[in-house]
Amino acid sequence: MTDGETAMAGDDAPDPCPNPRPNRTIGDHGVIGNLDTAALVAKDGTVDFMCWPHLDSPTIFAALLDPETGGEFTIAPLLNGAVALQTYLPDTNVLQTRWRALDGSAEVTDLMPYPDVKGGLHRCLIRRVRAIRGTVKFRACCRPRLDYARVVPDVEAVDGGVIFTGDDVEPLHLNSSEPLTCAKGEAVAEFELKKGEQAFFVLQGGDGAAPDWDNVGLSVERTIEAWRHWARKSDYRGRWREAVMRSALALKLLTSHEHGSSAAAVTFGLPEASGAERNWDYRATWIRDASFTVYAFMRLGYVEEAERFRHWVGERIHNTSDHGVLRIMYALDGSEAADEVELHNFAGYGGAKPVRIGNAAHSQTQLDIYGELMDAFYLSNKYGHATSHDGWERISAIIEQVIRNWRAPDAGIWEMRSQPQEFLHSRLMCWVAIDRVIRLAGKRSLPAPLVRWMEARDEIANDIWTNFRHPEHGYFVQTKGGTQLDASLLMMPLMRFVSANDPVWLATLDAIGAQLTDDGMVFRYRGDDGLKGGEGAFTTCTFWYVECLARAGRLDEAQMMMENALGQSNHVGLYSEELSLLGEPLGNFPQGLTHLALISAAYFLNRRLSDPNGEIWQP
Repeated sequence: MTDGETAMAGDDAPDPCPNPRPNRTIGDHGVIGNLDTAALVAKDGTVDFMCWPHLDSPTIFAALLDPETGGEFTIAPLLNGAVALQTYLPDTNVLQTRWRALDGSAEVTDLMPYPDVKGGLHRCLIRRVRAIRGTVKFRACCRPRLDYARVVPDVEAVDGGVIFTGDDVEPLHLNSSEPLTCAKGEAVAEFELKKGEQAFFVLQGGDGAAPDWDNVGLSVERTIEAWRHWARKSDYRGRWREAVMRSALALKLLTSHEHGSSAAAVTFGLPEASGAERNWDYRATWIRDASFTVYAFMRLGYVEEAERFRHWVGERIHNTSDHGVLRIMYALDGSEAADEVELHNFAGYGGAKPVRIGNAAHSQTQLDIYGELMDAFYLSNKYGHATSHDGWERISAIIEQVIRNWRAPDAGIWEMRSQPQEFLHSRLMCWVAIDRVIRLAGKRSLPAPLVRWMEARDEIANDIWTNFRHPEHGYFVQTKGGTQLDASLLMMPLMRFVSANDPVWLATLDAIGAQLTDDGMVFRYRGDDGLKGGEGAFTTCTFWYVECLARAGRLDEAQMMMENALGQSNHVGLYSEELSLLGEPLGNFPQGLTHLALISAAYFLNRRLSDPNGEIWQP
């Protein structure tokens, strides 16, 4: 057969994909994407999580959630005793997995073409295989399982590759420069490359026409350059540049090229505790992340990304009811987030069940979102475009709704599924919402009942100082009249409610360090939250803690904590939502909020270390 021809399985055909398959951990992955969808690639060369064609579409590969039936796409060299290494090409989201053995070396380069690269392919997964040293045999197996692994596809040979089809699902085409063999629900290839030779595999939807392989190579090179061009726009030149740049690149992967929104993570169903039920879907946009996202992108010089996300948020404001009520999260296209559904066909990561898609939290009341939203709105209007008259009226309606409801119990920032309570963080962010809009009204000379708004803001502040203090120790606490701590209190000085050196705040910071910090990791809270099982340390909170230490002038502690926190990333600098006490990644991955917090902490601490008494840019 000639290159690219496809055969049906026969006596001399390669064996189907091996079974059983290895269990891979959350942290064993890099992520690639095209600002529309994304995929996780494990250190053994396997794509074992990917939604298609969009990030919030059903999975086509989900072996990470079920190694037996979830589906995967593996390419690996047949080298004895090979040592694998996975890295990103510098300043890109192009991932390279390399194997070194005594008798040869090989690499697989994985990417999705950057949007609108000229003269190349679009909306596809490209896997480039190379022999680096010696003559190397390879094995590839593409085993998609469509519609959240509920459809085992039919496989048919076509010119230059195969097509995977099933009822009520979009066909997938796998084109290859090497011969493919069809088996039940999968396509297999075994081939050999000499030093310097390469092969390509391209997975795409649509008509799946066989690509020009020179064009595929062009897409690879132009995607590499497109990512590096984007990276060069960053004006961050401080310490920890590599970690900050990787965080920025990860956040860019989570943004929608079409809509400007930003997903919380690439995945769903990855548990916050081993074998537990805390398995959620993070493929949506949280209003809570608005100010963090705008702030991080603006700090790094990515004004366009900040402005596009602000525009997306502005559309959500424009579509609020006359009563100013917002949802806590939305689908990436701005529509209502999907209801929560359990997928019983998945075994679950490490047996953690049920696996859920959609998120029931979208119907919760979480008052803190108004503070994050108004902080983002304030930043964008102060440093970007001014709001319209209609936009200001919508903002005013939201503030009136905050004034009416700030005393109400809610589910809080951590989306508790227990009885609603009066949380300090929610109260704090109601204060932020009113404070930022008062500031903006003064800056832009916008019409507003400023006296009444200021009275409401001050009433909230007095309530916090009076009713959210530990009865014995005097530091701030999680809930009204309670005694428990909460790492979300770390937002108090970051949102400039309290001085970073106020005695009450310093007592709170010390209490968080003593009660919620363990071996350089920060937990969100202790105690019952209405769900079974425990959870890991929350990686976002660790970076909040670093920044609070820096703001308090405790620079040695902050720097030590920062270095420790940077060491908690995986092998390519990415963070999951949580960590076990052993430092093992837990929860959805990569976690956008953590990378946002890393950027903020790195920016502030770097400036303080460089000039302890100097001015630092503040919103």
